[in-house]
Amino acid sequence: MQHSILDRIYIAFLAILIVSFGVLIVFTSFMTRRSLVSEKRETLSNEGALIVSQTVTGYVSGRYDKPDLEYLFRYYATALEADVWYIDEYGRVVATSRIGNVTTPKDAEMENSIPYNIYQLDPEYQIDAEHSQTGNFYGLYKGEMISVNVPVHLDHLNALGSVISTEHRGALILHATVSQINELLGNIYSIVLIPCLVIIVIAFVFLAVVSKRVLTPVKKLSVVANEYSKGNLDVRTEIHSNDEIGQLAQSMEYMADELAKLEDYRRDFVSNISHDFRSPLTSIKGYIEAMKDGTIPPEKQERYLDIVLNETQRLTKLTQGLLDLNNLENYGPYLKLKDFAIIEVINATLNTFEIKCIEKGVAIYLNNHAEETVVMADKTKIQQVIYNLIDNALKFTPKGKKIYVTVTDKEKDDKVHISVKDEGMGMDEETQKKIFIRFYKGDSSRGKDKTGSGIGLAITKEIIKAHHEVITVTSKVDEGTEFVFTLSKASAVMGK
Repeated sequence: MQHSILDRIYIAFLAILIVSFGVLIVFTSFMTRRSLVSEKRETLSNEGALIVSQTVTGYVSGRYDKPDLEYLFRYYATALEADVWYIDEYGRVVATSRIGNVTTPKDAEMENSIPYNIYQLDPEYQIDAEHSQTGNFYGLYKGEMISVNVPVHLDHLNALGSVISTEHRGALILHATVSQINELLGNIYSIVLIPCLVIIVIAFVFLAVVSKRVLTPVKKLSVVANEYSKGNLDVRTEIHSNDEIGQLAQSMEYMADELAKLEDYRRDFVSNISHDFRSPLTSIKGYIEAMKDGTIPPEKQERYLDIVLNETQRLTKLTQGLLDLNNLENYGPYLKLKDFAIIEVINATLNTFEIKCIEKGVAIYLNNHAEETVVMADKTKIQQVIYNLIDNALKFTPKGKKIYVTVTDKEKDDKVHISVKDEGMGMDEETQKKIFIRFYKGDSSRGKDKTGSGIGLAITKEIIKAHHEVITVTSKVDEGTEFVFTLSKASAVMGK
């Protein structure tokens, strides 16, 4: 049978309460019993000393005879609810109270169970020392007894009343049952047990209220998580508390939103990559079929073979870009850091776009406002970053517009800032958030840019991130776009 969390909490809480109260009761009982036994011993010792001074010394000195002593012992035994013995200095049992209503001896009569000499019970019994013990007193009693030994000393006085000498004349032994103590402990148990039961009931009511407030949101979270597992990411927990459960609910809803975005991204990814592979493959297939069936005459086949070759190269570039991006995201790029002047790399890269700029009618300007342009980075990969940014700007900059590449550094700043700004169509805020996602293209028509693969900016972002630098984008629709990334100055890196 499967138990719910609430059942487990109840069982655990009940076990904790029972164990806690059990330990408390046992400890309290033990300490109380020890205290009562100690108090009983002290009372018996005091009473025994009083009996010795008032009665036993009178017998020893000859004022009382044995019947008088036994009579007084029976009186004390009734008053103290104890059994009273007197033994002489040789261990012989001289007189006892012989009451039968306090304890039950082994034999039918008390006198038959009491030995003639105390040394018959224990050869090492100490008569002349005050001591006590708890038990059945060497098997004479069936029940548990508290036995106290009080020495008897007879003082000899001179004419002036001063003590000349002290003579040891045996001991007085008092045996008191612990039944009263046990009854008192039983009363304590009954007194403690009722409050414990009341506390347990109150605790369970409180636990039920608290558990309901805690477990109800947990059950909601469980239901929502089950819906998420089925792909229904639109469900909300409806939990708005500020505690840990509320934070968990917010985290789950945020996770659902991110999963929904990821699902959208997956669909877009499949759609984009299918389009980017299908377009060149369709062109290749069409041209080859046209040449094969004679639609394209032999004298024109070389021109269309060049087109097929270009489409093949485009597929190769796209495939390699995917592999590079995957390696960058999974393992990070292998960087070969060295010092180089960023201006030289920018100039070399701009030269590769000279023909494209002339054909498209776009001008590129380089502005250097930095006092120090030597950086510490991977030269090849940074050149790839600059190439991707300029290539992206050129694709979306119309004829007659300009592109600006600007290098700056700031006072007390260890970074060089490289900006690539165009006067193209620009982007809205939503597009800016997605521009670094692989296969995302700000051109929604997807027909204006046939050469782009949609992974150039994603690769750029991964390279800059591998250098522990940042890249940002700012753009306005119909006003252009600016990408800015940073690199560490070589002097700053060497100075660390």
